[in-house]
Amino acid sequence: MLPVVPPFLIGLIAAPLLKRLGKPLMRGIVKTSVGLGIEVKRAVHEAGEGIQDLAAEATAEVLAVQMTHGAEHGTDTSVPQGGIAGRAEAGTGSAPPAAAAHAAQAGSESKAAGKVRGAGSAAAKVH
Repeated sequence: MLPVVPPFLIGLIAAPLLKRLGKPLMRGIVKTSVGLGIEVKRAVHEAGEGIQDLAAEATAEVLAVQMTHGAEHGTDTSVPQGGIAGRAEAGTGSAPPAAAAHAAQAGSESKAAGKVRGAGSAAAKVH
């Protein structure tokens, strides 16, 4: 009859062997996955740049068509309707709505004149 070997003895013998084989294997898996993640991130970034380039080219073509179409019909083509010039002019006025909303949320308008905020509370709000 064969002697019965307790499972923990098998584990004591197999553990160092698995450690020798498993550690390099796990390092390789981690290095490969990190490298793959970096490559995917780079590819996504390049694809985003390509899409932005295509969008800029399409916008330029549309504006060129509008300019030539307007010149053919004798209309004013100096300022496109709803185009880039409209957005640039919107920023020259008073504070944009987002800045006004931020100022209201921060409480700059609703604070009492005599109340002074401590430096610690401002730092705590940032974090």
